[in-house]
Amino acid sequence: MKRTVVFIFFPLILAGFLRCTSDKAGQTQTGLDILSKEGCTLLKGKNVGIVTNHTAYNRQGNHISDIIHGMEDVTLTAIFAPEHGFRGTAEAGEYITEGIDSKTGARIYSIYGSTRKPTPEMLQDVDVLVFDIQDVGARFYTYISTMGNVMEAGAENGIPVLILDRPNPLGGWVEGPLLDLQWKSFVGMYPIPIRHGLTVGELAQMIKGEGWILEADALDLKVITMKNWHPKMFWEETGLTWIDPSPNIGGMNPATLYPGLCLLEATNVSEGRGTDHAFEWIGADFIQGEELAEALRALNIEGLTIEPVSFTPVDLPGKATNPKFENVEIEGISLQVTDPEIFESVTFGVTLLNTLNKLYPDDFEISRPEWANRLWGEESLNQAMTGDLSMENLMMAVRQDVEDFLPLKEKYSLYR
Repeated sequence: MKRTVVFIFFPLILAGFLRCTSDKAGQTQTGLDILSKEGCTLLKGKNVGIVTNHTAYNRQGNHISDIIHGMEDVTLTAIFAPEHGFRGTAEAGEYITEGIDSKTGARIYSIYGSTRKPTPEMLQDVDVLVFDIQDVGARFYTYISTMGNVMEAGAENGIPVLILDRPNPLGGWVEGPLLDLQWKSFVGMYPIPIRHGLTVGELAQMIKGEGWILEADALDLKVITMKNWHPKMFWEETGLTWIDPSPNIGGMNPATLYPGLCLLEATNVSEGRGTDHAFEWIGADFIQGEELAEALRALNIEGLTIEPVSFTPVDLPGKATNPKFENVEIEGISLQVTDPEIFESVTFGVTLLNTLNKLYPDDFEISRPEWANRLWGEESLNQAMTGDLSMENLMMAVRQDVEDFLPLKEKYSLYR
């Protein structure tokens, strides 16, 4: 089934929308590319704090910290690091250390760990906050939670926030249930679907416009939009260099699979951590690879190839500590997306869990049900796995959530 992206053309009426000019026709220009070229005078005479990591390079290979540090009449005073750190080398869940950036002299603050929102003390010498991080396009990817917290800190402390927009590598397609705020957490802070189809700039406008942060009306928010990007583009079409946004998203194949395969984190099945194929290989000591591959192939899943595989997860410093089935050879499947336009990652994730549940009823389990609720965004996935809800009703509700979300998505669309 083809996913649908609704394109409705009507005038932009959003406050804080900003487009600078660029003369490189045809190539996607990120917000940082535009800022690098034009400056837009927004930072002149300002002490600047940047919220960023290792993904924030322009087309010339210059990092945002060096670009802003080198600007005339601009002072880089603070760097705020999200999950995985300023250099992007920490594994998921690892707390980040603070320090001084040797190249710019700016103080590095961690906002992943015990402190997840910049404090007034951290913001003492900051006149404007600039956010530039490459997102993956999944609700539970924590960079967007960090963005919301930074926006809230800006609103509370009277500091403007500037978002430098980047592509959603999964395009504008939408999949999955809306988050029930009963299950709000750092892996799901806003009532959006798992695969939300928004850029960070669009989501930032939505967070402010819908009042999803404290003192949203007080926030001075601006977005530097991209040039030559639209929601039906895939990463390869942008001409941008791919930089792994986190240690276990090693390319567009795992990034595309991630919105569905991340659900395995709540189960007793390996999602491939402890290998170089996280979110591409899955397995367990009770799975027979050929059997699982055949069962899934029989479902005629579009846009995906499925092959049996055996692998041994090991401790990989910076990528996976104590992975499931550490040092145990297990069987499973290897997944390759062949057509991202028709492959539905969230639907596949549910199909995979349902197939595992049917093939291995005595072994497969959702071992962390509360984590499953947080990732899925509501209790219905657990209910479907235990038989309290039919798969048909589960997916019917998901489709309704998507339909309900699309008009809101269009309201804040910056790209046509």
